[in-house]
Amino acid sequence: MDKKDIIYMVGALGIILIIALVIKPVMTGQPVNTGIALSTPQPTVSPVTTVYPDVTGQVITLVTTIPVPTSMPTPVPTWDKNVSSVVFVDPSTYGVSFNQSLPAGTRIDNIPVNRSLTTIAKIEGQYSGTTQVMNIPFPYWELWYTVDPFADMGGKTQSMSSTAVSGPKQSGQQGIGSAQVMQGSFSVNMPTFSIQVMDPDDPNRIIRTITPPGGLDSALWTGKTASGDYSASVAILDPRPWKEKFYEGNKAYFFIVNTHAINSYGIEIRVPSDYIK
Repeated sequence: MDKKDIIYMVGALGIILIIALVIKPVMTGQPVNTGIALSTPQPTVSPVTTVYPDVTGQVITLVTTIPVPTSMPTPVPTWDKNVSSVVFVDPSTYGVSFNQSLPAGTRIDNIPVNRSLTTIAKIEGQYSGTTQVMNIPFPYWELWYTVDPFADMGGKTQSMSSTAVSGPKQSGQQGIGSAQVMQGSFSVNMPTFSIQVMDPDDPNRIIRTITPPGGLDSALWTGKTASGDYSASVAILDPRPWKEKFYEGNKAYFFIVNTHAINSYGIEIRVPSDYIK
C-alpha cells in the first residue's frame, strides 16, 4: 500500500467521523457530542452592598445579605375520614407578630342579607283538585297557604242557657237551683284541608303531605279569646298563612289538594328574590 492510498483512507475515516459526530446530531436536533464535559455554573447569592455618604464626609458601607426563608410548617394531611388535630406553630413562621396591631378587616355582615321572597306561582280554589305540572328551577323554595273554613268546629249555632229549677208544689219551695241547657244544632262541622306535593317522574311517590297544624278551628283565631282559668282574656293570633320550606328544587312538581267544608283556599310558591335578579 503506497502513501497515496493511506492518505485516501485517513480522509475517508475523517469524513465518516464528521458525519457521525457533527452533521447527524445537527440534523436530528441533538447536541454535538465532543466528548468534553461542560459544567453548568451554579447561581450564587452575593451580598448587596449599599454606600451612604455620612454627614461628616465619611463613607459608610452597609452590607445586607439576602435572608434565607424559614421552612414552612408541615401541612395537615389529606382527610382520612378520622378527626385530625391541628396544632399551633410559631407565628414567626408566617411573619406574624403579636406585638404589632393587625390591619382592620371588613365585617362580613356589613352588607345586609336580602331575605325577601318573590311569588312565582299561585293556586286558588274551593274544592279538591289536581294541578298541572310546574317547574321550579331553583334549589330552595317555600309553599305558603291559607284556608278559610265554613264555620267553627263543633255544633252549629250552639249556645248555653240557664233555667231555674223549682221544688215540688206541695213543698212550697221556690228557686232551689238552676240547670244549664245546650240549645242549637248538634251536627258537627269538621273542615279538613291537605296538600300532597307529587313527583311527576314517579306519580306513585308523595314527596310531602301538608296539613294545617292544629286543624281548622277558626274559634281559636283572631278576634277570639280564651279566658278559662286566666285572670284576663288571652288573644290568640291567626296562624295563617302557614309556611312549608323545601330544601330541594331544580325539578318539576304537581299538587293534589283535598278539601272538605272549605269556603276557599290560596297557595303560593315563593323563592328568594336574589334568585330572580
